[in-house]
Parts: sequence; C-alpha cells; structure tokens
Amino acid sequence: MNIFMRLTNSAQMREIDTYAIEVLGIPGITLMANAAAHVAAAAMEHLPQGGGVAVFCGTGNNGGDGIGAAACLISKGITVRVFLVGEKDKLSHDSKEMLKRYELLGGSLEPFIASGDSSDYLTDCDVIIDAMFGIGLNAGLKGDVQYAAEMINASGIFVISVDIPSGVLADSGAIFNCAVKADLTVTFSLAKPGHFVDPGSTNCGEIRILDIGIPSEVLNGAASSVFAILPEEIALPRRKLGTHKGDYGRCFIVSGSVGYTGAPVLCARAASKMGAGLVYLGIPEQIYSIIASMLIEEMPFPLPCDRQGRIASNAAGEILRRAGECDVCLIGPGLGLSGETTELVRSAISILKTPIVLDADGINALSGDIDCLHKAASPIILTPHHGEFVRLVGNVPSGEKLRLARTFAAQYGCYLVLKGHRTIIAMPNGTAYVNTTGCPAMAKGGSGDVLAGMITALIGQKLPIKDALPIAVYLHGLAGDLCAQEHGEYSVTASDIIAMLPKAITKIASPPCAALKI
Repeated sequence: MNIFMRLTNSAQMREIDTYAIEVLGIPGITLMANAAAHVAAAAMEHLPQGGGVAVFCGTGNNGGDGIGAAACLISKGITVRVFLVGEKDKLSHDSKEMLKRYELLGGSLEPFIASGDSSDYLTDCDVIIDAMFGIGLNAGLKGDVQYAAEMINASGIFVISVDIPSGVLADSGAIFNCAVKADLTVTFSLAKPGHFVDPGSTNCGEIRILDIGIPSEVLNGAASSVFAILPEEIALPRRKLGTHKGDYGRCFIVSGSVGYTGAPVLCARAASKMGAGLVYLGIPEQIYSIIASMLIEEMPFPLPCDRQGRIASNAAGEILRRAGECDVCLIGPGLGLSGETTELVRSAISILKTPIVLDADGINALSGDIDCLHKAASPIILTPHHGEFVRLVGNVPSGEKLRLARTFAAQYGCYLVLKGHRTIIAMPNGTAYVNTTGCPAMAKGGSGDVLAGMITALIGQKLPIKDALPIAVYLHGLAGDLCAQEHGEYSVTASDIIAMLPKAITKIASPPCAALKI
C-alpha cells in the first residue's frame, strides 16, 4: 500500500522542532522567519490593491509567526495592524525578536481590549491573520481570546490561521466552546489530526502544508499512527489476463426484512459495481419476489422468516453453510432486530472462518454483548454511523471520535469504519485513517448500504483488509462528490452513488489490460 499522509500530534511536532534546533543547529528564529514569510505570502494572494491586514497574535511562538508575517507585509508597503491578545512581557523569546524587526520597520504592537466598540479594529481590513493559539492549545478559549475569535468570525473578512485555527485542538479536532473559522490554514512541516478530524476540520478551510527548513529526513522519520487518505495514495490493483469470476470473490450478503427491501438491493448492486465476481444474497422469503425482480446480476435466495418478515433462527444452518463457501460475508443492512437475528449475528461471529462485515442491525445486535467480538473466529469489520457507535460505547463527546475509534478497534481486535464527515477507519493495531472525500449530498438513506457493499466486494477480491477499507471509503466519498457536481447537493441518491462508481474508479485505477495486437 502507498504511504498515506502522516498526521503528527503536538508532542511529536515539538520533538521535531527541538531536534532541528538543538541537534541540527537550525536557529528557532530562522524557522519562525520562514513560517512568517509563508503566512505573509498567503495574505498577499488575497489582498486587493491598497488593502490592509489585521493580525491577532498570542504570546507564544504562534504569535511570533503572526508578528513576523506583519513585518514581511509592512516591508512591502502593506498596511498592517497587529493586536496582542495577552501580556507583552509574556511573549516568547523568538516572538520578542520578531517584534523588534516589526518595530524597526515602523510597526507597533497594539493591545487587544475586549470591551466597548471594537469595530475600529477591522476598519479598512481585507485579510485577518489568526495567530493567537497554535498546536499547543489544550483547553477552550475564554476571555479576550474568545471575544477576539467571535469578532473575527463575525467580520466576514478572509481569515488565514497560522498552523491551526485558534480554538481547535491539534491532536483531536475538538472545539470546546468556540474557534476561529478560517478560510485558509497555513501549517508547517506536517499536518495534524485536528486539520482533518471533525469538528475542527470544518474550521480549517483550505489547508496548506509548507516547508520551513526542517530536513525531510527528519520529518520522514517521525513516528505516526494516524494518516489522512489523499487521492494520489489510492490505487486499485490491475486485473490480470486469464482470470475469471471466481478470482474476484464470492460475496455473501445477509440482509433485508419486510419494510426494508432497499438495503439488500443497494448492498448487492454496490458489491457488483465494485468488482465482485459473484454476489449471493440471503433474504427473508416474504420479500424474495420483490428483491429478485430488482436484481439481474446478483443471486438472491429465500430464507425462512418470522411473522414480522425477519430472518428466522432456523435459517442459521443454511446461512452458515453458504457463508462458509464464500470469501466474505456481510450481515445487517435492513435486517431488523429480534432475539433470533441477534443470535444469528453472534453465532456467525463465533463460527464463520471468513471475514465478516457487520453493518446497521448487524452492529446493533452486538449492543447487549459486545464482548462476543473477543470470540470471533475471523476478522470482523464494523461500519457504524455515529448513533450506532454511541449504542456500542456510550457517550461520544465532540472531538473524541478519533481516540474512541482507535481504542475500540484495539480493545476488541476488530476493524472499525466510523462513518460520517471525515470517516475514520481504525485498525486493530492502533493505526487510523481519516478520509478526505465526501459531501453533504451523501446524507441520504442507503448511502451506508452502498459503502458496506463496496467494502465487502474489495475484501472478497482478496485485498488485505487494511487496504480494502481506505480504498472503499475514499471511492465512496469520491463518487458522492462527483454526484454532487452532476446532480447538485439536494438530488443525489444512493443509487446515483452506485452509478457513479465507474467514473470514480477510473480516476484511480491502473490502465486496463493491454489488447492483443496482430
């Protein structure tokens, strides 16, 4: 698998900076000056002729980057006002050096006072630089900083945040009360989880990761277990000549109940479109005729069901037999909940030797006995949305999704796909991936069924699970993005996402097999 973008936490970033300064001998002021130059250049991209800049800076090195950017701008004849949110005598050593440079150019540091009429702060201002807090923040904004953040957000002016928007926690993306909402975030050396994980990711705007002079070998050696999925890092294997349908996976789907006939259809169609060689679909006999009339390529078969139209316990033998003959089994979409379906799910976990994807009611069946995952005879992949995850683990505070997803996967030895904006994929070994595709157009019933089918198809095709999950999640979001471009954000359906998969796949797939030339 290709190397994904490593996301480095604040402690690791401080270690990298310390190593560069103390071991490699790169002066801290040099790193700050390089960062400041990048921020200033970004500001100039958005300045109209004769425009002005307001810089809100704190007392740490993040504030020094902002003051240094102000010095760069004023040297180019740009009108700049710098407001210190904090006490001047608490400025860091390098920040004080940047202040000297700024003052030598005729600039002055103004105290920010959160009282009275503050409208004059942003008079004739076209760009705001937020340099109040960087990656070291570990608490919510309060006092003058909170007031300044709220004023910045209400201004309607283009905002550039230095390293990460003030109020967003770099390690988790958490926002405790408020945070600056940036149009552009300029960060340095390596990205941080807070740039990509909700809710903080929605405050970052465009993200630029820029070099400030730390050697690449130092950055490449940084340990990381959290990664972002980017387009250049996703690829599907090229299909070989001489292969047949059996080489591309036998997928078995257990799904559906009376009133939920769409879920099995969407799962099956998505699995086929994602390249599965054979797709078998076990459904309650009461809805068999409906499902059979909607599927052509996939192979549904009826199973005994109870009076409510849910798969009955006496279907277990047939399900386990058929699943054992396949390469992967998906259980849950539209299944419904009953004592019999719950027992079916738990039995499958303990007996089946093939990988099992649990979605929707397949996940809900675990809520009373989640420890059954410890008895799994094969790899288990769970694909919960937020509500289903809450039913498994209890409260999921804002900004805690990444930590809880990683903890859950490691504790229960399973793979977890926590769906939503910036879907998180957590592996049993503690590694996690954050997706970067997808949009609000996908907030429709059935989108999750499509993803479950796609995951099942790729696992059935013998892709390692650690590779299949990021690929499926990325392609699912990419297809949704393409649908939104074509249909608009309101009109996209789950079926549209399936129909768009070929276009999404062609954006990442290797060229097709070469034709024989005579």
